[in-house]
Amino acid sequence: MSRLASTFARLRDAHRGGLVTYVTAGDPDADTCTKILTAISAAGADVLEVGVPFSDPLADGPVIQRASERALAAGMTLRGTLDIVRAVRTRIDTPIVLFTYANPVVRMTPEGFARAAADAGVDGVLMLDFPVEESGPWRTPMIEAGLDPIFLVSPTTSDGRIERSAELGRGFLYVISRLGITGARDTLAEGMGGLLERVRRHSDLPLAVGFGISRPEHVAEACGFADAAVVGSALVNVIAEAGGSAPERAGEYVRWLKSAL
Repeated sequence: MSRLASTFARLRDAHRGGLVTYVTAGDPDADTCTKILTAISAAGADVLEVGVPFSDPLADGPVIQRASERALAAGMTLRGTLDIVRAVRTRIDTPIVLFTYANPVVRMTPEGFARAAADAGVDGVLMLDFPVEESGPWRTPMIEAGLDPIFLVSPTTSDGRIERSAELGRGFLYVISRLGITGARDTLAEGMGGLLERVRRHSDLPLAVGFGISRPEHVAEACGFADAAVVGSALVNVIAEAGGSAPERAGEYVRWLKSAL
């Protein structure tokens, strides 16, 4: 059983929701990022999402865009991201999922990337701009390397595409609760419950819901419908504002979010 499957099974048996946290690799630098990931794991994050910084993001809002800019300016790359994961993996057993756009993976080659990611200790991969219908060239090497391919679904995803994403995916499905770009919101998206009910009719995979979650009450509300809540921009903003105390502040923020669970 993979780390992701084991984690969601444990959450299910405990009758509680999980917390998935997103951090941009190399923000503000590789060493600090390694400490941040270790700290938020110790604070109770159930799954760590590590974003590969990319110069031309399509779905990321301004907070994560600026984090990518800082990381790229500091010299972060896909291989550097895997080095961070390798360093973190020696310290923790929390599942790690890479979030990336297709271009860096295509440049490395899907086969080379899959082998390198598995060797570093990655558990799953979500490629944000690769449609499920065309996922074979990268999904097959992932499966062969023992990685979980993870797919996105949104309010506009058809039932057929949800079924296909569930059929080809492993680990969990990432459900975008609202249309648009990433970013913290004051309230969760209207209709989130109905969306998750529709996805569940077509998938037995655990569901992690994101986009807009930033407070403990958001986490609790999201986990009333989904298996886990995803917090991204709000955590990245905490890191950006914390300066040299980013690992400690990030850990405190995650413990605050987890208090709802």
